[in-house]
Amino acid sequence: MTVTFLGTGTSQGVPVIACDCEVCTSADPRDNRLRTSVMIEHEGQVIVIDSGPDFRCQMLREKVQRLDAIVFTHEHKDHIAGLDDIRAFNYKQQGPIDVYATTRVQEALKREFHYIFADFKYPGIPQLTLHTITDEPFFIGDLKFIPIEVMHYKLPVLGFRINDFTYITDAKTVAEKEVEKIKGSKVLVINALQKQEHISHFTFDEAIAFARMIGAEKTYFTHISHRLGKHADTSKALPPGIELAYDGLKIITD
Repeated sequence: MTVTFLGTGTSQGVPVIACDCEVCTSADPRDNRLRTSVMIEHEGQVIVIDSGPDFRCQMLREKVQRLDAIVFTHEHKDHIAGLDDIRAFNYKQQGPIDVYATTRVQEALKREFHYIFADFKYPGIPQLTLHTITDEPFFIGDLKFIPIEVMHYKLPVLGFRINDFTYITDAKTVAEKEVEKIKGSKVLVINALQKQEHISHFTFDEAIAFARMIGAEKTYFTHISHRLGKHADTSKALPPGIELAYDGLKIITD
């Protein structure tokens, strides 16, 4: 299974106007962070977790020629806003894209993209087939997805364990019964927003503590604000086995 980090950044802490901080003006491509998303490739299937505002740019950058499914973690705009751009894959593949989401997230998609779900189907609109995620494992092809509920302040958000790979974004707290689902993962991806305290995201130190508790062979931090600092500088403060992810990073996992 190949995992590509489509984006490792966040809308959190980003000024409305262009930012001139040392991260945003860095010449290091690892500091160029689009909104958080990953792509999973396995035996010809291509699955994306979250389609944020940068979805189209990410697909073009990675030269993605096929899309089988999108799985949503939650309904915030930085994770769903790019859904409209599946229409290119509809055209190329001549069929709908499978979309996996909880009932709550589906309701948000129907509000935000009402024209997709209207009785009158305007020519060329995105085509999708909705699948409901509960707290039970589900399959996409032969890949088993185990939902992991984390709390994003007061909003339940889903992470997913796929074989020995666990992907979690927008977490602040994780209940013990959900932690048990994660333990034993060889690769963990977890959010690490910034060094300062935050109401709804793990801080840098909290993410390190969580990674140590899980004890995965390799942990990658994602959903990184520019407030965390430059990739090269921040990496020096990370313990062995923990790295900052960056846009375009590819890893091979079981």
